[in-house]
Amino acid sequence: MQKFYFFLLLLAGWLAPALASAQLYDVRPGEVNYNKKPRPALKVQVDGKATDVREYLQDWMKSSYNVKFKAGGVLGMGKNDVLMAKQTPASTISGKLVDLYATVIAPSDSVSEVSFFGGFDDHTFFDADNTKAEYNALRAIAQNFAGAARLKAYRDMIAEAEKKLKAVEKEKERLEKEQAYLKTNTESNLARIEELKRKNAENLLQSRTDSASQTKNRLLLDESRLRLQRRRDRLSALDRKN
Repeated sequence: MQKFYFFLLLLAGWLAPALASAQLYDVRPGEVNYNKKPRPALKVQVDGKATDVREYLQDWMKSSYNVKFKAGGVLGMGKNDVLMAKQTPASTISGKLVDLYATVIAPSDSVSEVSFFGGFDDHTFFDADNTKAEYNALRAIAQNFAGAARLKAYRDMIAEAEKKLKAVEKEKERLEKEQAYLKTNTESNLARIEELKRKNAENLLQSRTDSASQTKNRLLLDESRLRLQRRRDRLSALDRKN
């Protein structure tokens, strides 16, 4: 149960910014400067780094609409690559071949802004007045992408929260193992200390015994030397008499 609550706390920490920014994922009209002219576009901001969102957008367009975006051209005010699919079939937009474009920029490190725009050719771009049906169809694509991007962002947040939880659990296990080792090691050291104290006490007792024996030995040695010397003296005296 404690593990579950901890996971919820981690998950809440990741989801709170997204929930607080509900205006993310809302599709709104805007403009993109392309070929040095403003083009009507549909914009949506999503969670995620621009490089990741750009890659996901390409995969999503291919799997959802069979539209293969490729990098080409630059924005009129900068050097960000425009994703484009020139003269591609897109039945959800029109029965004719169309040009589709998308840009991905980064308003912040964790938020990306995706802009969708398109047209029939380099001179006819979709707008709300002259090509309303195609423009609204493009809006639907942008809205579908926003929904898919939101789900992906939440899944990524959950995956990251799970990853953090596993890391915390791993650290917890490491600390518990270290504590168990330190406890065992401390107990072993204390046992060794007690054994060394006992050994030192035995050594001290033995040293005292050996010291007394050594004193006794010195006395015996002196007596033995004296006795030997006396016998040598007697032998010498007998030799002189003979």
